[in-house]
Amino acid sequence: MPIEYEKQGDLAWITINRPQALNALDIESFREMRNRLMEARDDNDVRVILITGAGEKAFCAGADIKGTLPTLGGFLENYFKPVSESIDEGLYIRGIDVASLQIWKPLIAVVNGYAMGGGFELALACDLRIASTNAVFALPEVRIGSIPAVGGIQNLCNAVPSAIAMKMILTGESVDAKTALQYGIVSDVAEPAKLRETAERIARQIADNAPLAVKTAKLLGVMGRNMPAGQAIEMEKFLWGLLKDTEDRIEGRKAFAEKRKPVYKGK
Repeated sequence: MPIEYEKQGDLAWITINRPQALNALDIESFREMRNRLMEARDDNDVRVILITGAGEKAFCAGADIKGTLPTLGGFLENYFKPVSESIDEGLYIRGIDVASLQIWKPLIAVVNGYAMGGGFELALACDLRIASTNAVFALPEVRIGSIPAVGGIQNLCNAVPSAIAMKMILTGESVDAKTALQYGIVSDVAEPAKLRETAERIARQIADNAPLAVKTAKLLGVMGRNMPAGQAIEMEKFLWGLLKDTEDRIEGRKAFAEKRKPVYKGK
């Protein structure tokens, strides 16, 4: 399978398994990536989703040029078709359109090498990016007459200062893991042999927290970007009110008072 799916308790690992192509995505891979993301989204037992690439050379080198050749159908007629069908008709980028899936569970990109083009866009769509020391990031689309089209421009501009983002976008130049950490593109950097262990440790810290609180915090973080500060703060107040009397919030406060680890049920 080009996309592997593995559950480890309440963690779900999605692995792009095309190391022979630097984990570049062909049509089947784009379709399977979307399916696996939806599977993890809809599985009530999954609390955190981690995405990585097989091997140590690449997270994902973007679209497989040979495996995503242009089709004869027009863009508009295919845009309004079901997503799975439009992927086959050339709109393959919809397979990694994470925003459209409304996944409120935390997503972690575990970047083990090249994250180029659509691969970098997939990583930018995640909430956290944890990189190996050999990771390389770039949006090189302008060099081949195209642009990032799955949120790459907007997400990078939201992640780092605009001058840094625009330099990467307009030149197509790459940055290494050390520079990515300095820019704030990634949150953590680990040696390749320690990358998975580091990612699992952070994922476990998240998964051990109250699920409804985690999802709500992510929703506020995402939606608040497009709201005036005052409205975003008011939204925080209302969502705090919705969480106020949940079983998990009561359990968290009781566990703190009793000096024990809380047992959260997502209720």
